[in-house]
Amino acid sequence: MASAAAAMAARARREIQHQFFAADAVRPDRAIAFTPANGFEERQFARLRNLDVVREDMAGRYWLDLPAYDIVVRSRHERVRTALIVVVLLFALFVVASGVIASRQTAAIGARGQAAIPAAGHR
Repeated sequence: MASAAAAMAARARREIQHQFFAADAVRPDRAIAFTPANGFEERQFARLRNLDVVREDMAGRYWLDLPAYDIVVRSRHERVRTALIVVVLLFALFVVASGVIASRQTAAIGARGQAAIPAAGHR
């Protein structure tokens, strides 16, 4: 359920960004009127406003601040990259640990098997 909500939030964020880019509302003199279409867009719009990515002019119209937008996008990419590196490192650690455990089990089975076989000439 959390991944579905995250997907809806990402979609709302993309829709908002698309509206501003399509209207070329990336400067105060190109500000547009904007009304969120649903609750997801409303929350994402409020978040973008709080981050100063979407700014309001004196007439109650909005524009997308590209430098602030770029900082937010880079920050999001950094967090995703860091999370992926952690996941890959944990997976590598799991693979190495599994290999060590498997080799110890194989060695223990081999040692028990050798002890059960009588040496030649000692019957």
